Amino acid sequence: MDILSAENIKKSFDEKVILDGVNLTLQQGELISLLGVSGAGKTTLFNCISGIDRPDSGRVVLGGQDITGQPGHISYMLQKDLLLPYKKIIDNVSLPLLLSGKSKKEARTEAGSHFAQFGLEGTQQQYPAELSGGMRQRAALLRTYLAGDRVALLDEPFSGVDPIAVSDIQKIVMELRDTDGLSILITDHNVRETLHIVDRAYILFEGKVIKHGTSEEIANDPIARKQYLGDQFRM
Repeated sequence: MDILSAENIKKSFDEKVILDGVNLTLQQGELISLLGVSGAGKTTLFNCISGIDRPDSGRVVLGGQDITGQPGHISYMLQKDLLLPYKKIIDNVSLPLLLSGKSKKEARTEAGSHFAQFGLEGTQQQYPAELSGGMRQRAALLRTYLAGDRVALLDEPFSGVDPIAVSDIQKIVMELRDTDGLSILITDHNVRETLHIVDRAYILFEGKVIKHGTSEEIANDPIARKQYLGDQFRM
């Protein structure tokens, strides 16, 4: 069953077409990737789905409800972790819970119960500057998860971290899908890396969905790899 759909999304900036009639669906408990070279429109589509930007036309539907241009319904992890440098990690990841109305004590307790699952045990009282890039990404991922939505958008969650950390974060993402039933839409510049963990993939090219299918179908399509993904697939 589709939990999220983006229907005929169109978006232009300064008369330049960025998205030209994009359609996308995400099923309950599914992990899919949005692929494409730089400038293909991936981040713009994420912004439209999350409600940060309103498309010029088309709509975004979550669980049967039209949420077009309405932020706050979908968790969104941006490329940069955006951790607040003056707050301890426990308070950084607790922010969504505080904003939902929980007390500081309640928020810290609930957030702290997930630190082991996200490989963050022992970092509660540290500050972002004391953590490695991989640990910061885990903290940002936990904060996104604690927003409590059914759908999460992860914009290049593996960027800027070493290969071992990438593997660890991938395992966490797959666990969120398999155990917690979270529906996830992800982008990543390393196509091989992404296709290894997702169920389906969409390829964006010049603002259009050129191809979509299972991860195996995309990986085994030589035209898609060469013409629309290029060097990203060979990384």
